[in-house]
Amino acid sequence: MNAPKKQHRLRNISAIFLLGSLLVAGCGHGPAEGFQMPPPQVDVVTVQPQPLAITTELPGRIDPVRIAQVNARVDGIVLHQEFEQGAMVTNGQVLYQIDPAPYQATYDSAKANFTQAQLLAQRYKPLVGINAVSKQNYDNAVSAAAQAKASEEIAAINLGYCRVTAPITGRIGAALVTEGALVSQSAATQMALIQQEDPIYFDFTESGDEVLKLRKQLEAGELKSASSGEPQVTLQLPDGSTYPHDGKLLFQDITVDPSSGMVTLRAEFPNPDGWLLPGMFAIGKLEQAVAPETILVPQPGVVIGPNGSATVMLVTPDNKVQPQPIQIGDAVGTDWIVRSGLKAGDRVIVVGLQKAMPGMTVSPVPADQSTNAPAGGE
Repeated sequence: MNAPKKQHRLRNISAIFLLGSLLVAGCGHGPAEGFQMPPPQVDVVTVQPQPLAITTELPGRIDPVRIAQVNARVDGIVLHQEFEQGAMVTNGQVLYQIDPAPYQATYDSAKANFTQAQLLAQRYKPLVGINAVSKQNYDNAVSAAAQAKASEEIAAINLGYCRVTAPITGRIGAALVTEGALVSQSAATQMALIQQEDPIYFDFTESGDEVLKLRKQLEAGELKSASSGEPQVTLQLPDGSTYPHDGKLLFQDITVDPSSGMVTLRAEFPNPDGWLLPGMFAIGKLEQAVAPETILVPQPGVVIGPNGSATVMLVTPDNKVQPQPIQIGDAVGTDWIVRSGLKAGDRVIVVGLQKAMPGMTVSPVPADQSTNAPAGGE
């Protein structure tokens, strides 16, 4: 019994040594021998100076080009309302009819008086030549005819005022009087309000300090005037959308409001669809100048530290990662304006920053050719 057990134990020991030898051989000559990880891929943008429009966002309100109060110009009772509230009306369109009966009677009387006075003057004219009528009587008759003519014209004007018409073309508001109301010329009873909405004004204000700063930058050559020569204005509506029509700047006030330090500006916009309503709040984007040499960097490529310092990671000509401190300005869309720290041709990492350690070698790929580029093609 002892001999077979001893032989079995020896066979087990031999098998263990054989397995160990195979494992050692596998570790010394496996496929991982000499393997190195490839440089990580990063997406870069190559910065180049470019002209950038200097646009200022300023809040303001929509104002009508013309406002006309429709007032009673004669006393009387309103018989009819001839317009639809909130509709467009045209210059000369009848809005109300005031009872014309008393004014018609006054006109008829004045017309008869003029006819009588005119006939008397015509009869006296040949008689004064033969001294059958004195020159004084003839002059009195001519003067009376002229006065009667003036009275007739006044009566005709007042009769015409019984038809209340629109003084301008525009959108009319609510009816402020109704049929049966007594209106008065002496009290200047307001009957309606009309506002011209196409074109329409956008009135806004800008800080006097900003205006002075812009002028100094233009004079120093840091900025250039807008290429069109006429500043363009766009509008952002209350719902956040952009108004589809551009406006033009009409004027900038020549004085600064001493109470607010602001300068008033006015732009004019076409309003064919009536989107812009008087009193509406909007934000105007005013293109005031052009910065001819501006460097922009996508925001994902800029790391901002706790103290506000900004840094980007550059890829050197030998594909090494190098941190570079920069100074940033305002945001333009999804980019930062770089005031200093970068030059034309610098390659900035915008995707893969977590893999880019200073000094390590990377494999740069242009961001606009990479499938990993941020939305918007940065």
